Amino acid sequence: MSSHRVVALCGGIGGAKLALGLYRVLPADALTVIVNTGDDFEHLGLRISPDVDTVLYTLAGLADTEVGWGRRHETWTFMQVLATLGGETWFRLGDGDLALHVERTRRLAGGETLSTIIADLARHLEIAAQVVPMSDDVVSTRVGTPQGEIEFQDYFVRQRCAPRVTSLRFAGAGSARPAPGVVAALQGHAPAAIIICPSNPYLSIDPILAVPGVRGSLRSCAAPVIAVTPLVGGQAIKGPTGKIMTELGVPLTPASIVEHYSGLIDGFVLDARDRGVASAIDLPLKVSDTVMATLDDRERLAQEVLDFAAALRARKPRS
Repeated sequence: MSSHRVVALCGGIGGAKLALGLYRVLPADALTVIVNTGDDFEHLGLRISPDVDTVLYTLAGLADTEVGWGRRHETWTFMQVLATLGGETWFRLGDGDLALHVERTRRLAGGETLSTIIADLARHLEIAAQVVPMSDDVVSTRVGTPQGEIEFQDYFVRQRCAPRVTSLRFAGAGSARPAPGVVAALQGHAPAAIIICPSNPYLSIDPILAVPGVRGSLRSCAAPVIAVTPLVGGQAIKGPTGKIMTELGVPLTPASIVEHYSGLIDGFVLDARDRGVASAIDLPLKVSDTVMATLDDRERLAQEVLDFAAALRARKPRS
């Protein structure tokens, strides 16, 4: 590739896995990760950024890979004491994790922007990549259900995705602005590739695309934009992607994911288990094993995606 700079759009666990693979195969400072903040919310007086924190912990080598979120070797004294006081314990905050939330909340109250805080936290965690929240403005994912609209974390954690989803709304997105690092990554010196990680398209990627200017920047960028499938064997490996697609009346197929990103992507990475549906996708394809069970898997898939991007770039640069 003529440039090593790569931009990744992602949410939490699944997207962070590929982000880590990219981070390890690229030059140390070549990666920018634009992260969903639609999941952010206020809890116990603290500002929580679940997807951003998952990316930070993953790139820093601190993530609990067994449960997929939070810090490894975490302790839970705070939650245990909170329970004895009758406090809310449905959203678990580990003792080490709590320090990050306290520091972020303190600095936000002091007038700093979220993107500035995250950049500084990444520096303290010795992360060379740029980790950028999609916006410094508050955007909140709201889930429509037959019983009414609820906050995302209520749906996702408290109710464990049980309610039927009838709609999704990103409150505040219309007036939000992309964080400065988003604009720099997408509109500055052209990156070699833009990768939409295998995060939930509806809950993790759509909030990013809902911020005015992001979708247009992707369309006008000269770099190839590649989406990696979140479906394997016609199912989501983890999380509510499949459930949400079914409840919204969307066929549970890779072709539906391609259609969802219509007009934005130049190529699609299809899992080998879904090879039989390749003919239904009218877009350049890379067929690969997209399951990232190990660190080697993450690095392998990352390199395959980058090689695919290089081939697309050489074939026909975008105008």
